[in-house]
Amino acid sequence: MNIELNALEARIIGCLIEKEITTPEQYPLSLNALTNACNQKSNRDPVVELGEAEVQAAVDGLVRRYLVSDQSGFGSRVVKFRHRFCNSEYGTLKFSPQELAIVCELLLRGAQTPGELRSRAGRLARFADAGEVETTLENLAARADGPFVARLPREPGRRESRYAHLFSGNADLAALEPAGAVVAGDDDHRLDQLERRLAQLEAEIADLKQRLGDG
Repeated sequence: MNIELNALEARIIGCLIEKEITTPEQYPLSLNALTNACNQKSNRDPVVELGEAEVQAAVDGLVRRYLVSDQSGFGSRVVKFRHRFCNSEYGTLKFSPQELAIVCELLLRGAQTPGELRSRAGRLARFADAGEVETTLENLAARADGPFVARLPREPGRRESRYAHLFSGNADLAALEPAGAVVAGDDDHRLDQLERRLAQLEAEIADLKQRLGDG
């Protein structure tokens, strides 16, 4: 993997991926729309207040690196932007819908637990259960053309370890745990299993409630 993004570039790529999926009728994005997407107060961490000049300068750098393309629509002088980061005819980086949803959320919000990703990435792609989220994370961490994510050591007071994307430079891999590794000892391993099962049951109950409500 040879893509390295700073924080603003990661936010821009994440926004373009998100809007391509959630509002395809408004995609590609004008500079104003892209700036508003970067400054959104929902589905973002941290929340930022960027000016159009800052976003334009970052986009110009991404265009030079062929990670974003600019174009003007037929009969319109407004320049709009689309990503060429992945799943495009211009590059070899390809993600499944589930992989793309997780990568997008990590670009927009930073490191997150599988449980957080399960609830947040569900708006971008369908996950059958919590287990599919973990399987997708493990695949992203083990891909031959990656790795694209890594598992962080579990922080005190947290039930789950967080996962971070690896598109923003070389992380301290010595401090990262390989996906699927046991944190420490049999007790932790059993706790992890119980927490995953609980998350799966909670997701199934929520799905059942939604189905009953729709009915």
